[in-house]
Amino acid sequence: MSTVNSFGAKSTLTVGSTDYEIFRVDTVPGFEKLPFSLKVLLENLLRTEDGANVTKSQIEALGSWDAAAEPSTEIQFSPARVVMQDFTGVPCIVDLATMREAVTALGGDPNKINPLSPAEMVIDHSVIADLFGTDNALERNVEIEYERNGERYQFLRWGQTAFNDFKVVPPGTGIVHQVNIEHLAKVIYDRVNGGVLQAYPDTCVGTDSHTTMVNGLGVLGWGVGGIEAEAAMLGQPVSMLIPRVVGFKLTGQIPAAVTATDVVLTITDMLRKHGVVGKFVEFYGEGVASVPLANRATIGNMSPEFGSTAAIFPIDAVTTEYLRLTGRDEQAVALVEEYAKQQRLWHDPAVEPVFSEYMELDLGTVVPSIAGPKRPQDRILLSESKSQFEKDILNYADASTSDSIVDLESKHSFPASDPGAAPGDEHTDTRPVHISSGVSGSSKPVPVTTPSGEKYILDHGAVTLAAITSCTNTSNPSVMIAAGLLARKARERGLKQKPWVKTTLGPGSKVVTDYYEKSGLDKDLEGLGFYTVGYGCTICIGNSGPLIEEVSAAINDHDLAVTAVLSGNRNFEGRISPDVKMNYLASPPLVVAYALAGSMHFDFETDALGKDEQGDDVFLKDIWPAPDEVQEIIDSSISREQFIKQYATVFDGDERWTSLPTPTGPIFEWDEKSTYVRRPPYFEGMTMELTPVSDITGARVLATLGDSVTTDHISPAGNIKAATPAAKYLEEHGVRQKDFNSFGSRRGNHEVMIRGTFANIRLKNQLVRAVNDGAEVEGGYTRDFTQAEAPQSFIYDASQNYQEAGTPLVIFGGKEYGSGSSRDWAAKGTSLLGVKAVITESFERIHRSNLIGMGVVPLQFPAGESWETLGLDGTEVVSISGLKELNNGTTPKTVHVTATPSEHSPEGKQAVEFDAVVRIDTPGEADYYRNGGILQYVLRSLV
Repeated sequence: MSTVNSFGAKSTLTVGSTDYEIFRVDTVPGFEKLPFSLKVLLENLLRTEDGANVTKSQIEALGSWDAAAEPSTEIQFSPARVVMQDFTGVPCIVDLATMREAVTALGGDPNKINPLSPAEMVIDHSVIADLFGTDNALERNVEIEYERNGERYQFLRWGQTAFNDFKVVPPGTGIVHQVNIEHLAKVIYDRVNGGVLQAYPDTCVGTDSHTTMVNGLGVLGWGVGGIEAEAAMLGQPVSMLIPRVVGFKLTGQIPAAVTATDVVLTITDMLRKHGVVGKFVEFYGEGVASVPLANRATIGNMSPEFGSTAAIFPIDAVTTEYLRLTGRDEQAVALVEEYAKQQRLWHDPAVEPVFSEYMELDLGTVVPSIAGPKRPQDRILLSESKSQFEKDILNYADASTSDSIVDLESKHSFPASDPGAAPGDEHTDTRPVHISSGVSGSSKPVPVTTPSGEKYILDHGAVTLAAITSCTNTSNPSVMIAAGLLARKARERGLKQKPWVKTTLGPGSKVVTDYYEKSGLDKDLEGLGFYTVGYGCTICIGNSGPLIEEVSAAINDHDLAVTAVLSGNRNFEGRISPDVKMNYLASPPLVVAYALAGSMHFDFETDALGKDEQGDDVFLKDIWPAPDEVQEIIDSSISREQFIKQYATVFDGDERWTSLPTPTGPIFEWDEKSTYVRRPPYFEGMTMELTPVSDITGARVLATLGDSVTTDHISPAGNIKAATPAAKYLEEHGVRQKDFNSFGSRRGNHEVMIRGTFANIRLKNQLVRAVNDGAEVEGGYTRDFTQAEAPQSFIYDASQNYQEAGTPLVIFGGKEYGSGSSRDWAAKGTSLLGVKAVITESFERIHRSNLIGMGVVPLQFPAGESWETLGLDGTEVVSISGLKELNNGTTPKTVHVTATPSEHSPEGKQAVEFDAVVRIDTPGEADYYRNGGILQYVLRSLV
């Protein structure tokens, strides 16, 4: 509760027969010109003003916000709640459990360690699409999920009972961000604080970058690292600078053949080019009212892809209609409307707030698009997808043979559905042979025979995985219904998915299944192989399971560059499947279309998907559903009652969940044999006294990396590969390879996770080129300079040798270092590998913050410089001076870096010196760094 109330903002709002204490933003001079998002922050400061963390001067600074100025004023934001998924959430609860022990050891009360802000976890990241294409796929995948993750689930059930204000949505329920908008989010929060019932804007931080999906509801929130989320749960405000706000005006109407996914990809493309990193994006204008809530949520979800902190829509009648539809009670809906109007948070299209920057999109100009082959922001017009693929494939397949990709167009290019054999095919079978693509690299098209005897040709560009997945789109009935209708029309014309395509459907909530069953579209999707594989993130996070066995064998035996098409926005390189090199983001109906086409080497305008029973060609335009057809099914198949029914028991779980044997008591009983959940080492040897910050001397470079290294490249993710350090650890602890499970499922075991840090199969550490005749090597390798010959080594193995020798480590990186999902282990693993500093050209916001939270200093090369332009190659010995200034309570703007040639440097190499920019951006971050990390800071403050 506020203890100061400098502006006399405390007031009462009566809704029905209930009185709520509120803090009026109109008591602060200048409030009327503020964008919606900054009014939310203004209320937050008024309500939490205590004269110490939140001061009158902070509130005045926000009221007199200069839209044109660069951010310089630090404020302390206290989110109403924290939302987590299980991959990032398990380490949070592991750390809280460990903190209880550490508090006890320091003489404190373990029961003080509880979420002080409500925390909600949705277990959605653990189900893997092992089985697909059958009506028992869902049941078996859930059974396997429990077999694999029993230890973790027992631990989470303990947490649900041991911690106050911590709720868990059990497995098999839905995807965190979809459950958030459909049920958890209140828009206006009501909670008793200090014995008084208060109403205030629902705000949240989440352990997933796509927490911004809730921005579509007018809820201000964004993704933070698990480290920062733990601090928020423990009552620590989120330190931030008052941001610039980009006003994005929407006008016009979405054309008939265009989906919400196309709109999102267009907006992403525009905002990426404009540059919105670290800024809020806020949508406004006459066009806002015509954007359905589901589309708003889809746009909000993509905020990490265009780089903004948040991408928010204001509250209006569309918001309250959605709240009613999704089963919120009338008092809650009335509170939202009354509060929003009282606090000037209700959208008035006639009033244009002041923004830092302005952009505009006429929705009528949007055209169908996809994105790929390795990033969600790489938009491709659908009409140009075939020609763009032919350019992109050159980066993934060797085209040095005489039949170049260009030549193939005239020599022997076949539409994906053509019967007949490819040139040179030696099959004598007279049945149709499906051609996957006309593109060929260094190998000729590969003949494949299925276990049932069916034969086809597999080639570069074949779509081997088509997945309707991810809350980005499964939350949106318009695109989900469109996918079902397209499947229905395809079946009516006799079309089938290609036999090499693994097809999966991962709904974001059980409501999706309800409306599919009510409309009968479930049978149409299943008729093309799209059976439900699980209620979870599945493909989008790499939980794809194995491809079709003979397809996988052909890919690996012949090094084919095949593709995946998914409706999720995590189409990063190396993420979706170890067999798949190229990943494309597409709307759900286009996912179905690509399953029919079977190849990215396909032009939907000119290539037929197949022939109907009359022998006539069937094109995509012939089966694309009209908007009124989609709306008719939405109106007849989706109701408020479905949401009420499905969410009535959302925290209860099924018999599998309730029958888990669960430990009791305030202190968790660690099982030393567990390979899933172990006590982490963060507090070992910790005392109440601070260890002074020291300069870094005699460091070696662990990795020299290029641009756009994502947290997927850094953090352990996906399957655990045989013969790697993580695999060896598990084998030493009696785990068979078939039971390795994914890195994500083992996030509660630091021993597994540090062995998988920087181990992505697509990581390109330039440091190892020197010992590979200049060739680029992919994977988690480095040079171990503790050895005389500095041989190639696993990064984990080298780091262990460095730590044994007492040698600190640094990382050299390029632009946009740490972009992508907010993976706490990207920072935790970096720290536990012994890395003391990361020096890059630029950082993604969350990862930079997380590095500080783990005691690693983020530094930037001088403007316009990189490790390459400075003449660095990673063989140097690195020293960094000037960090000691932090001990004086100040943060240096720059530190001096000296890189001295070592015995492993090229002959004649000179020493390099430069001043690196210190990216500790706020006083709060400086406090965390001085304490050795955010967890140590919180623990000391609680004791």
